[in-house]
Amino acid sequence: MKRTIFYSISLCALLPLLSSCGRDKDTFDATGAFESTEIIVSSEVNGKIMELTLEEGDHLNAGTWVGYVDSMQLYLKKMQLAAGLRSVDIRKPDIRKQIAALEQQIAVARSEQQRMENLVRAKAGNQKQVDDIVNNIKVLQKQLDAQYSTLNKTTGGADAEAESIQYQIMQIDDQLQKSRIVNPSTGTVLVKYAEPGEVTIAGKPLYKIADTDLLYLRAYVTADQLTQLKLNQAVRVFADFGEKERREYPGTITWISDKSEFTPKGIQTKDERANLVYAIKIAVKNDGYLKIGQYGETVFTATER
Repeated sequence: MKRTIFYSISLCALLPLLSSCGRDKDTFDATGAFESTEIIVSSEVNGKIMELTLEEGDHLNAGTWVGYVDSMQLYLKKMQLAAGLRSVDIRKPDIRKQIAALEQQIAVARSEQQRMENLVRAKAGNQKQVDDIVNNIKVLQKQLDAQYSTLNKTTGGADAEAESIQYQIMQIDDQLQKSRIVNPSTGTVLVKYAEPGEVTIAGKPLYKIADTDLLYLRAYVTADQLTQLKLNQAVRVFADFGEKERREYPGTITWISDKSEFTPKGIQTKDERANLVYAIKIAVKNDGYLKIGQYGETVFTATER
């Protein structure tokens, strides 16, 4: 009898990370399963997947380039638009050169007008000649104004066309950027949905990634237990590893549902008579042993420090 007691105490001493040896497995406040924040990374463009350098289980950092979708047609379209932009620039009229001749004619006519007015004042000229020059200047000025207006409209139309092409080039640049597959969040690749060589479309999933360093125990509590809980409350979380091994982790309540639901299948509650329960999420830092979907239990009395 004494040997049996000694053996039990020794076993407890060898398991510092486990819950107390005498702990009854039924003394939990809530149960649930571990989950994580998962992100499904999808293609943003249509085309053939040229490269996708990742495998299930790979750990990726945010911003890591992992592949690309064929973008040759987009590149050629951009070159075509760039050529069209150069063509528009070449077709734009040079207003100063176009109106230079008329401005010169008006300047000569004004000089002639001044000369004839001096002759008239000296009684050596004819007033009709002065009037003819004035009328000619008016005609030339109207021609200048009309040409200036036409050239301005032509230039404005060319500028608008060039601006439209520039926006199209910006759209192509955006599509070219989206042809690069960049990992959006640090985490572990859970599922790979596509392979290089496959043709994809915008919105088609490529892979699923999740941050497994921080898991959440989604547990369920009864209405009576809600009075014991609040956000950021520290709790104790337990996970089973085999028939006898159990690990304890510190957890923090990060979310409490404001709507009740029927008790999910396979979930145990403190009061088995309760039909309606409330979901809660408990953040737990993963030491590498916890897995998504693993069963877990929680006790609302936090470990004393």
